[in-house]
Amino acid sequence: MSILTQLACALNRNDEVPNQELAQRIAERGDADAVQELVANLAHKDKAIQSDCIKVLYEIGERQPALIAPHWQAFRRLLHSHDNRLVWGAMTALDSIAGHARTEVYGALDEILSVANVGSVITKDHAVGILCKLAQQPDYAARCMPLLLKQLVNSPNNQFPMYAEKAAAVIDEAHRARFYAILAERVEVLEKASQQKRVLKVMRKVG
Repeated sequence: MSILTQLACALNRNDEVPNQELAQRIAERGDADAVQELVANLAHKDKAIQSDCIKVLYEIGERQPALIAPHWQAFRRLLHSHDNRLVWGAMTALDSIAGHARTEVYGALDEILSVANVGSVITKDHAVGILCKLAQQPDYAARCMPLLLKQLVNSPNNQFPMYAEKAAAVIDEAHRARFYAILAERVEVLEKASQQKRVLKVMRKVG
């Protein structure tokens, strides 16, 4: 049975449950052929099929990142799509494999950040996730840590607490003081008490 017949759009479903269940089945089987079919149809003429394919792929990536990691180039190409759904879907997929295809994703970092700077909130969120994963690698930390802190400085208030929490999990000693200073400055201007509470908790953790 073709993978395409199991997509949500083929089943006339408007929810994502069929795509999530399909991703689970593919991940459990380690079905590389199914992954290849999904990747091949990212260029399908039907946008609904494109959308479902990228959804299933990044859902697989959350479960078995190594299964989709060989297709990093396809996700990199999608970053330049005119379809925003495909752009943030590709960024989500790259985030899921950044720990498995480190060299490849690091090589695309300039493109990733360029797209994130003009992209949707979801696109930015996953670019930060990519930076966090890469920053943990000794060879990449010197470049990625400052870039991560720059994303933190430029983030909107709604995203700042989440980015702070993610950064706190990977920050190194060389950048800890700068990180703390950013938190201390920003916490004063956050509008919501819930946001301030989350950032203060991070400050206690790293202070």
